Amino acid sequence: MARVSNRLLVLGWHNIDPTPAFPEAPEAGRRGFDRQLALLARVANVVRLSDALDRMASGEPLPPRSVALTFDDGYRDNLDVAVPLLAKHGLPATFYLVPRFLSGELGAWWEDLAFAFRHGTADSVEWGGTTYPLGDPAERARAQDEISVALKTLSARSREQAVAELAERLAPVGGEDDRAAFMDWDGARGLLDAGHDVGSHSMTHAILSREDQASQTEELADSRSRLADGLGTSIDSVAYPNGHREDYDETTLRLVAEIGYRGAVTTTPGVARRDQPLMEMNRLIVTPTTSPGDLVGKVWRKARSTARSVLSR
Repeated sequence: MARVSNRLLVLGWHNIDPTPAFPEAPEAGRRGFDRQLALLARVANVVRLSDALDRMASGEPLPPRSVALTFDDGYRDNLDVAVPLLAKHGLPATFYLVPRFLSGELGAWWEDLAFAFRHGTADSVEWGGTTYPLGDPAERARAQDEISVALKTLSARSREQAVAELAERLAPVGGEDDRAAFMDWDGARGLLDAGHDVGSHSMTHAILSREDQASQTEELADSRSRLADGLGTSIDSVAYPNGHREDYDETTLRLVAEIGYRGAVTTTPGVARRDQPLMEMNRLIVTPTTSPGDLVGKVWRKARSTARSVLSR
């Protein structure tokens, strides 16, 4: 009898190449991601997330060691680097996109903030009643990290205004080529042409629990319709921005179901199981430089040992 499973390990990445917000040695991400995919192709059954959702919703079991691959935000290197490597290993993925990033109407606030800190000329910056010295890289990193945490408590509109204000105070000079690149609508179509799936990551990357019901409805419904209309494909799943349990609420869960999504992924570490809500699927976020050993060891242990059982079945 064929072995089957009721569990799915969903892995999530963001960028492959270094960015201001995610600095890394040149080429390290590309080499690391290639090694990760080689490992997954060898030890796991990599399935399309949409197919897994169909099976889990109908009660049909999954293949043993089932893993689904996802990417958030729509970094340009997802298309230029990740897609060719996925093709090399014959693996499908789902890419969660932000329509206002695709249109160039809005930048990724965390990248804009990191860019301003990296190229800022100010000796210090005041925020939230605290003055942060910026005399060396360690002080800059501490200030950026602490301010980023505070910004995540704001609504999307307030956060956008705050980042613009901080950038003005930091007074960055130069570094134009250092800005993180995001794909446009043609790039998103390239993902589909390569045989991958696309999902929603909200309209503006708003942290949904910080928004009122009307704004949440707009973020979830408009992103789904704009992606579907602009790409000519169904949008069946959503990835909650930031994705921790405090970053979405009961209103979010109700709206996601009412709008017509069939599933949603979080950033709560763990294995998605058929007996858990498909609107709160666990997911492990990794980086392309996570070593293959850590991928099956330290990172998967964040799933509180359940990921280990996926590999061993």
